[in-house]
Amino acid sequence: MDIITSIIYIVLFIIMMAFVFSIGMLRRYMPKREVLLVLAVAFFIGAIGGAFFLEPIYQELPAMASAVESNMPNNEETLYLDLSSSIDTNQLRSDLSSMEGFKSFDETSVSIPMWSFNEQEHAYFDSIVGNIDSHYEKYNVTSNAIQIDLAENYTASEALKSFSDWYKLVYDDTISYAQIHAVLVIDSSKLNDFEDALLQKGVVASHIEGPIQDSVNNTNASMLSDLEFTLVCGGIGVIVAIIGIYMDSVVPAYRRFRKFLNTKRKR
Repeated sequence: MDIITSIIYIVLFIIMMAFVFSIGMLRRYMPKREVLLVLAVAFFIGAIGGAFFLEPIYQELPAMASAVESNMPNNEETLYLDLSSSIDTNQLRSDLSSMEGFKSFDETSVSIPMWSFNEQEHAYFDSIVGNIDSHYEKYNVTSNAIQIDLAENYTASEALKSFSDWYKLVYDDTISYAQIHAVLVIDSSKLNDFEDALLQKGVVASHIEGPIQDSVNNTNASMLSDLEFTLVCGGIGVIVAIIGIYMDSVVPAYRRFRKFLNTKRKR
């Protein structure tokens, strides 16, 4: 939401509160039993005004917090990517590295979906995977997949090729799909640019870590729900109405208090 629209919404809410205040000031022309009705109307107007005018601005607080963090120097964001094996990671690396704000791009592991292993099959793969390639330094065999951590200077395409060659030799079949896990580190101020570039390639970060994401998470955690915020705005309407109701009593009392202070200073 742009600044002008936000200002207009705030002004409209203030106008509604001015109307509530004027209703409260009419209390002396009403029977005493109508006070509760005035407060109920004030709550309703405040809640409606908050829901329509203030809540859209309130929902923008995480974006405002992230905008502040993005302008801080030396801030970095870490994007965790889950890529299809059909993606040319070398081309992706080249495209990302040419963008302003790029820090690093590392392929960390490969996940190969398999069938649901029985105990014997699980034990077999758990014992044999490390012998397929000397670069398979760390790996994990789950009930239906194999994850291989990539050693330094060893790419996902190399890991997939060696496993596919072994699988073809042993099972006379091919691996149809695998997932490549990568970590992209960028300048925080360029997060939106990199997210747009990844989206154009059909890639969305599965997880983001960094000052911007932390500020968004912290802001979201501290924010009221839509219902709570609406109730608070209704409470504001009630407070404004009460001020209007008792304005005739508050103003003379305030004037007497000021007069008392001025008299005391003269003495």
